[in-house]
Order: sequence, then C-alpha cells, then structure tokens
Amino acid sequence: MFGLDSFWHWIILLVVVLLIFGTGKLAKMGPDLGNAVRGFKKALQGEDEDKAKAGSEKLQADPPPAAGNAGQEQQRTGEPK
Repeated sequence: MFGLDSFWHWIILLVVVLLIFGTGKLAKMGPDLGNAVRGFKKALQGEDEDKAKAGSEKLQADPPPAAGNAGQEQQRTGEPK
C-alpha cells in the first residue's frame, strides 16, 4: 500500500529516525520502554494481590516487653515486682 515492504524504504526510514532523534535518545528509549512495560505489568498484578491481601490481612498485638525492661519499670514506679 505505502511501499514499506521494500528493504530500501526501511533503511531510509531508519536514517530519518536517527537524524531526528539521534543515537543517544534512541539508546535511552529502550530501557525506558522496558521499565514502563514492567511497571504496567506490575500494576495489573498488584490489583489482584491487593484484593488477596485485603481478605487475608490479620491484626497483630504488640509483642510483650523484653525481660530487660522489667528492671526499668521497677525503678520508675518504685514498686517491687
């Protein structure tokens, strides 16, 4: 239709793109595109994980005070334990 099936058309198109963007921008575009796709996939999977976590989330109590803290509490209150 547009004649883009010829090898020479693709070479000319590549040269024009290199002239417009330069090699530096094209080199940065690849990793940026990869990071964007990875982030998109992670966001899609994150919705499912968030729903699963919301259903299985449990509340936990604070851990009991350590044995070393008992002596400090005794000194503050003045009462023996």
